[in-house]
Amino acid sequence: MMIKWVIGAYLVKKSWVLVLVQCFGAALLYAQSPVKLVLIPEHPRLGEPVTVGMAAAGEQEDVTGLFQAVLINTQGQRLTKASFFNLTVDKEGTSLKVAILAVPCTARPGSAVIQVEHQGGPIGRIDLTIENRTFVSEEISLDQGNTDLRTIPDPQKTAESSILWGIISRTGTEVYTLGPFTAPVSSTRRTSFFGDRRIFRYVDGSQASSIHAGIDYGVPRGTAVRSCAEGRVVLARSRIVTGNSVIIEHLPGVYSLYYHLDHIAVQEGTMVRTGTLLGESGATGLATGPHLHWEIRVAGENTDPDAFVSRPILDKAALLGNSN
Repeated sequence: MMIKWVIGAYLVKKSWVLVLVQCFGAALLYAQSPVKLVLIPEHPRLGEPVTVGMAAAGEQEDVTGLFQAVLINTQGQRLTKASFFNLTVDKEGTSLKVAILAVPCTARPGSAVIQVEHQGGPIGRIDLTIENRTFVSEEISLDQGNTDLRTIPDPQKTAESSILWGIISRTGTEVYTLGPFTAPVSSTRRTSFFGDRRIFRYVDGSQASSIHAGIDYGVPRGTAVRSCAEGRVVLARSRIVTGNSVIIEHLPGVYSLYYHLDHIAVQEGTMVRTGTLLGESGATGLATGPHLHWEIRVAGENTDPDAFVSRPILDKAALLGNSN
């Protein structure tokens, strides 16, 4: 892979796994010196997370939300965004600002830009290439009970959805883990995959389409479900559609979700470690059989959990080595 350094009007290429852009002349008091941006990985696939690191000489504000990374396509559409947070990267207390955001699985493959903004104004940008991938198509026939769950309006479902989006759209300040994550069950049997293009067929012959936001593990009822990483339990309760559900906050804006549990073994507000028992798999809520639905949300966007298992989402060595 190549690393591109943009310094003024000159382009230099070096072999590495990051993309670094050095932006001069930012018309902001805090950024009178050059701003450096690091992107990991250089060529994300549809649905995968990316990490943006930023270092700037001089004083930097520490208020969450002042700095944001925004993914923009070639048509100028703002696809996703995430706030920067502070990350200490060595024993001397050196810190960077870091943002984690997701490439939507519905985005168009090809060229795109991550624009870094300060209080809504652009201060730097990184060109990237979004790699294509193939998603599975599947049809799911629902019985009367599950048809009703999807089609009949219910104020309680609306209220639960509002609470959920309020949680997964929130950006905190705590870094509970650096990753990589681990799978929540020991079984490797999957009955549905991330990004599956689904068609639900209802009992009256009508249908609706959706995109599967996570991974379904086809495990028997009572299978132990464990935390994929360290974090704080921010939701542990029964919901109409997702049944017994647990949500864990791992990083600012990064949450793991566990649905359809037979029972819950943790309480809201408690801290968990990697492998902490969260409950057992079941078929509560909208489910056609026992399984675990596991998903990860980044700034509200559904993201491929396999990407979090395959590599650390916060690689301090890479961030520090390429942000000096």
